[in-house]
Formats: sequence, structure tokens, C-alpha cells
Amino acid sequence: MDIKVLAAFITVANEENITHAAEQLHITQPALSRQLMRLEAELGVRLFIRGKHTIQLTEEGLLFKRRAQEMVRLAERTKLELAQTGTALSGEIVIGCNESQAMREVVSMISSFRQVHGAVQFQLQSGNNVEIKDQLEQGTIDLGVLVEPVDTSSYAYVRLIEKGQWGILVHNEDSLAKRNVIHSEDITGVPMITIADEVIHHELAMWSGENAVKMVPVAHYNLLANAALLVQAKEGIAVCQRPACHYENLRFIPFEPKLELGSVIVWKDNQKVSRTMAAFLDHIKKCKNDIKLNET
Repeated sequence: MDIKVLAAFITVANEENITHAAEQLHITQPALSRQLMRLEAELGVRLFIRGKHTIQLTEEGLLFKRRAQEMVRLAERTKLELAQTGTALSGEIVIGCNESQAMREVVSMISSFRQVHGAVQFQLQSGNNVEIKDQLEQGTIDLGVLVEPVDTSSYAYVRLIEKGQWGILVHNEDSLAKRNVIHSEDITGVPMITIADEVIHHELAMWSGENAVKMVPVAHYNLLANAALLVQAKEGIAVCQRPACHYENLRFIPFEPKLELGSVIVWKDNQKVSRTMAAFLDHIKKCKNDIKLNET
């Protein structure tokens, strides 16, 4: 499967217009149409619904677009890694991360690494534990920051020092905003926006005890910024870690008894990595005195 054809397919999918896509790719419209038809024939599925002026993806096309984006990105990253010459490090390291206070520790590692290797770039991709582990398996990210408890048997990892304190994000006009701490009985029957992660749901259920069955979830999120918009619209309270930033008209209130969850930074064990990635892993190990690597 030709990477250039995949890139052309992505351009058409984004533009939703073959003429505009052809202009952007600097090829003729008939040539682009032939590439798309050959791609559909190779895959044995219809990728597009062709209209009079626009072109839209089928369900199969939507799925293939995600896979095509992953393949093109991997090809581009591999090309950059293979092109490294001399002693200077370059390229990009992609980290899948949750929205936790522990990310400040990861950012500190990135900052100190870039002071020495300024040509290296980093990309931070937010997600929950399930999404990050899937991306690690697919090879679309290099490292992941996961909230504990989590199974680390498949990874090498470093446990981060700072723990995330859990509580609720509430609108300033909500009656709960007057409290200094939140007990499980305080939020029974209250519309609740929760993180889309079953492991963390289990920890929250353990904290809630017998009140867990009285909780009223109305939405789930994987990015707190989106949950905060719902709270600002007074659609409920958001159960979350203490935010790393301030949200207008919202207040964070911690749980009582205190609920804190740690984080680990993980990577796939026993696999070949680029010189840049190897250097960053060495840097992580130097930053941590309590490194604990999987030996299986």
C-alpha cells in the first residue's frame, strides 16, 4: 500500500472535495480519482459516497482514515529516525498522557532533556488508560503516562512521585461550592460527569462504598476541558483529579476521606528504539532514583 496514496486519501477525506484536494496535492483531478478507485479496489470496500459537489466517507472510509493517518505518521517518523546522522539528536517523541498533577514531573524531564538536545520535539496526546495502552500497542506513541492501579507486566516503567488528588469540579453557584471537602453522601443523586476509565471507576466505587449505587452519571469524558464546559453549563459536577489549570467560575473540592492515585510512565519493553528515544529513556532513569523496571 503506497504511503503517497494514503496521504492523498487523507487529503480528500479532509477536503471533502476532489477538485480542491487535487489542487492541494498539485495533481490533476482524473489522476487523483484513479488513485482513489485503485485504493478501493485493493481494499475491496467503498470508501467514499460521491455527491455532485462533495465527497463523503462511508463507515468503512471513516475506519480506514484513522488507520491511514496512523500508517502515514509512522512512516514519517520512521523516515526521520533513519535519517539521523552524526552525534546530534533530532526527531520527535510522542507521549500519551492523562491530565494529572504527575505530568508536571514529566514536563520537567522533557524540559531538562531539551536543554541538552534542543532539536528534539515532543508531542503530548491526551487520553485515558485504555486509549494510551492501545496506542502503545499500535506503535503510534512512544511512552504513556498511566494512572494507577494499572497492569504494568507488559512494560518497563518508572513510578512518578506526585499523586493526583481526586474530588469534584463544581460551579461556583452550586450549593456544593460552599464546602471544603466532599463526602460520598454529599454527591448521591447529583448529576455527575465521570472519566471514561473502568479502572478509575472501580477506585471511585471503592471510595464511595455503599453510596456508589446512588450515584447518577450523566456523561463521561476523556478530556477534563470538555467536562469543565458541561459543569460551566450547570449540567452537573465533574469527578476528576485536581486540575492543573483554572477554569472560570468553577471550583475544585477534594474528597474526604482523601483519594489519591499515583501514575507511572511506561514504554514497551525489549524493543528496538531510535537513538533519540534511547537517550530520553536514559534521561528518565537518571532523573529517577526509584526506577523499577519489569524484568519479565
